Amino acid sequence: MRNTKSKLFFSLLYPSFFVATLWFILLFENLEHINLSCYGLYPRTMKGLLGIFTSPLLHADYNHLWANSIPLLILGAIIFYFYRTIAFELFLWIYLMTGFWVWVVGREAFHIGASGIVYGFITFLFFSGVFRKDSKLLALSMLVVFLYGGTLWGILPLRSSMSWESHLMGSIAGLITAYHYRKEGPPQRTYDFEDEEDGENLNIEAIDQVDLETEPSSEKEKNSIISYDFVPKEKKSI
Repeated sequence: MRNTKSKLFFSLLYPSFFVATLWFILLFENLEHINLSCYGLYPRTMKGLLGIFTSPLLHADYNHLWANSIPLLILGAIIFYFYRTIAFELFLWIYLMTGFWVWVVGREAFHIGASGIVYGFITFLFFSGVFRKDSKLLALSMLVVFLYGGTLWGILPLRSSMSWESHLMGSIAGLITAYHYRKEGPPQRTYDFEDEEDGENLNIEAIDQVDLETEPSSEKEKNSIISYDFVPKEKKSI
């Protein structure tokens, strides 16, 4: 029980620290009456390269940040709990791959917000369960679909003010990392069954004893699209 509580605490600690950093930055902007969106990601420019590192830290307003904070906390805690040994690597790869690809293919405007990371977490958790064929992780995948299945629309160019490129690139980054780390993560459980006749212990992998059948959820969660602001470039020099 003590180890479980400790594991849960550290699983919440790191995502909470990241989200707290995002809130600190936005509060600083508002208190100092400044706008840091000019440090966002501007595709295919040398100055815009900095945005690969800074754009997920910037948000347009409190509503924008709040929309990203909850899924970052929930999904981040799940990843750090179940994938503790590779959680930091996952975060780093999704963070950097998303930003770089948006810099390559994104529209010419300042892209800001952390929802590209959110989309990466969603697709990683879903496809990790599929690739590993683990009953526990498959159940977790279904939970993620139930909670955030509605975000699928965010990867389509439906709103010009939304950086759908960031959502799409984040989703692709999550898929790639899920495949790359398909052999890593939480170990599959094993069970010992004692033979009543000769007293021998048979170590049988649970994954081999269960015919995993998953059915798609019959309910479609109508979640609001996680905002990732698309800020037009100002003509004046900054």
